[in-house]
Amino acid sequence: MTDKSTDTPSQDYKDTLNLADTPFAMRANLAKREPDWLAAWEADDVYGKIRQARAGATKYILHDGPPYANGQIHLGHAVNKVLKDIIVKSKTLSGFDAPYVPGWDCHGLPIEQKVEAKVGKVGQKVSATEFRGLCREYASTQIELQKADFKRLGVFGDWDNPYLTMNFHQEANIVRALAKIYDNGHVTRGMKPVNWCLDCSSALAEAEVEYQDKVSDAIYVSFDVLGTDKVAALADIADNIAAVIWTTTPWTLPANQAISVHPEHNYSVVATEKGNLLLAADLIETALSELKLENNGILATVSGSELEGLHAQHPLIEDRQVPLILGDHVTTDSGTGLVHTAPGHGLDDYIVGLKYNLPVENPVSGTGVYLDSAAVFAGEHIYKANPKIIAALHDNGHLISHTKIEHSYPHCWRHKSPIIFRATPQWFINMETKGLRARALADIPTVNWTPAWGQNRIEAMMTGRPDWCISRQRTWGVPITFFTHKETGELHPNTLELMETAAQKINEGGVEAWFDASCEDFLGSEAADYDKATDTLDVWFDSGTTHFAVLDQRDELTNPADMYLEGSDQHRGWFQTSLLTSEAMYERPPFKQVLTHGFVVDENGRKMSKSLGNIITPQEEINKTGADMLRLWIASSDYRYEMSAGKTVFKGAIDMYRRIRNTLRFLLANTDDFDPATDSIDINELVSLDKFIIERAQTVQAQIISAYDAMDFHQVTQHVTAFCSQDLGSFYLDIIKDRQYTTQADGQPRRSAQTAIYHITHALIRWITPILSFTAQEAWEVLNQRDADKGGYVFTQEWYEFPAFELSAISNDDWQRIMFAKDMVNKHIETARGEKIINANLSADVSLYADGPMYESLAKLDEELRFVLITSNAALKPMSEAPADSIAQTKEATDTNTEEAVDLVVQVSAATGTKCVRCWHIRDDIGTDSAHPELCARCVTNVSGDGEVRHYA
Repeated sequence: MTDKSTDTPSQDYKDTLNLADTPFAMRANLAKREPDWLAAWEADDVYGKIRQARAGATKYILHDGPPYANGQIHLGHAVNKVLKDIIVKSKTLSGFDAPYVPGWDCHGLPIEQKVEAKVGKVGQKVSATEFRGLCREYASTQIELQKADFKRLGVFGDWDNPYLTMNFHQEANIVRALAKIYDNGHVTRGMKPVNWCLDCSSALAEAEVEYQDKVSDAIYVSFDVLGTDKVAALADIADNIAAVIWTTTPWTLPANQAISVHPEHNYSVVATEKGNLLLAADLIETALSELKLENNGILATVSGSELEGLHAQHPLIEDRQVPLILGDHVTTDSGTGLVHTAPGHGLDDYIVGLKYNLPVENPVSGTGVYLDSAAVFAGEHIYKANPKIIAALHDNGHLISHTKIEHSYPHCWRHKSPIIFRATPQWFINMETKGLRARALADIPTVNWTPAWGQNRIEAMMTGRPDWCISRQRTWGVPITFFTHKETGELHPNTLELMETAAQKINEGGVEAWFDASCEDFLGSEAADYDKATDTLDVWFDSGTTHFAVLDQRDELTNPADMYLEGSDQHRGWFQTSLLTSEAMYERPPFKQVLTHGFVVDENGRKMSKSLGNIITPQEEINKTGADMLRLWIASSDYRYEMSAGKTVFKGAIDMYRRIRNTLRFLLANTDDFDPATDSIDINELVSLDKFIIERAQTVQAQIISAYDAMDFHQVTQHVTAFCSQDLGSFYLDIIKDRQYTTQADGQPRRSAQTAIYHITHALIRWITPILSFTAQEAWEVLNQRDADKGGYVFTQEWYEFPAFELSAISNDDWQRIMFAKDMVNKHIETARGEKIINANLSADVSLYADGPMYESLAKLDEELRFVLITSNAALKPMSEAPADSIAQTKEATDTNTEEAVDLVVQVSAATGTKCVRCWHIRDDIGTDSAHPELCARCVTNVSGDGEVRHYA
């Protein structure tokens, strides 16, 4: 019924038509209605009902990586939580018991900073105990704010019982996790250089360091070599020889303990106007160019190994002579090939220093001031001392060159300030002693990494990562519950028992129970011999041990988890710390699969920032168009890469949503009077077209379930929208409109279509449930308004099980050919409309000329061919009767080579006859019934007879 009548009929047949109706509104109005649905679902405990429905089923555990309890959620948070929710809901539809326990990371510096801004630093206006209490309160307020936003997204979970790293029992279990790792031999203590933030006054984890450009002083400094007569090749050089080093951190020179050279590189003494300089032979030309010096001759060349054992005079400290030592870390990529070595300020320096028993001297305090023990510049801040060091070197003749350079340098990710490397007594998880690195690298390939490049990324990071410094000098965190002997530095022999006692106290009173207790409370008479640790654990240890503190402790969860899902930055963060702690505790990974999503950028590919003014908040978008629209944007994006957000891509999601919603509305409207208990037709008795669309829906469902299982959610959205727009909108629904509206309400043609629609709607609602959760439940209630047993929540359902049947009279292959023919006819009709031959489909008569399989398939439709083509008349004839001009037109329309034969030729002409005022078909049987002179014979039987019967379409 696509043509319109311009004449007013003498008799009104409106009441004889089946006009569709449904409470499923055309306008979704999601932004306004979703909050009411959420409130009703929460009051009815929808999450509890899902758990009841899946009780006893196989578990699927997606473990939530905890967001930090500070500030409103952003678009990246929304992406993360919605992706998790889609997976959990799709696994539930697949029959799994998939509980979701959300969590928060609650300790650490950002919360301390927020509290400090309100009450000041610990020890000034507030005690440490009061400060921790305020940190707890602040974290709690932030959790409630974020929780409300997450729930508004339609994310289902155990929101009343989330895990929090600051819960007393979880703080206690973090201590127990440390005890287990210690018991397995992975915890060590040492004076070792670590990443140190002067603003934090604390060590930083690798994941808390980012690289930014920085302008630094770059200096070449000479060290006078002593005892050159011990090396034969140097003995005959009469004048002084100076070893030249290059550094961008002049403030580290007071901690210099050696000069490193590579044992297999050659080193030459070069005569210059600034004396005889010792340089790597391969770097002479570039180094002298940098120094603006002429090469006045090579006086001697020796291997690095020959230099071992020589000493050089420290250029700033008169009573310090430093050795020349051998180090494989020395390169000839830049500099001089001789490396300034300060074991207290660099990891490579520390490692080579161990080999030579060098002092690990750190003359710098945690705030960046030289300690009183410093040989020079005591009491000065290192950055203020920098120019003074350069001036002193210039004055004593050991500064050869000074320039400024811009280079990439590590910064604190919170303060955005440059960090330093500083040796302090710290606790580490050792990567080598017990083979932790090797075990982690061996197990990484056993995990399913999605996308696959995640495996290479974490392997590269694991291969190069240093020992993990787990201690922090902070107030708000889980304590490292160790007691060290004041003289020997050794841990108490009953450390494990003491840690369990501490855990029990923390379980009752939180971390305050440790910090407020005295050494005597634990050790009694031994207390005088031991120091009670004041350091806190790296917050990455808190989150990294949730496999033990959460998964192991909650009955509804399992360890290992089936999946961890976070952003791509977590290969250096949560994924890595979780893997290391699990390997250290159980010798296996904590996850079976790791899924990574990209970051959100604007439509120009730029990172979102306040300075650019391109920030889009999830709250704003939800208030405009609703959470379902945001969820659809997330699902339709390929999360493996950066995800673009903005008006254009959001409009694409809105258009996609409208297509899905309009399709649902048509399906629901056309089953509004359908009671499946009484009106369904046996699946084997359905009209052939109805069987075909059900089979097509089954095929699409298999593709959709496969895409959900593969976490290819953008493929899910493509399959759903293609089915709605192509299989249904452009084909099936277009064809059955006539049957739905003009045949008898309870007749076989209409009930057959309604039966097919009912099955398809059941499937379609489930397909969209993980993504369009609000819309799916809205549609579910409308679909089941007559069937209380199938009401409730779509979230407790499983994928739809279609009834079994076989296509018989017209096969799938037949329908493929018929669909091709319909497309051909549509093209020719558009051409005819453009040429004013007809004004609509029903104004047309169509002749099809075909041979072979195409003819045989079309012939099976018999008189119902016109209903498929949506024309008033359709005739099928052998190809031999096709007019030459029609063959030529078909070839032109289909871009077929003139030498090739065509298997279908279409001819469109204006329909002859009279238009039926009821169905608008132009027929030659109008007025055959005197009671209905303006109706065609088909409409007469539908209005006052037994009703027509359809077999094929």
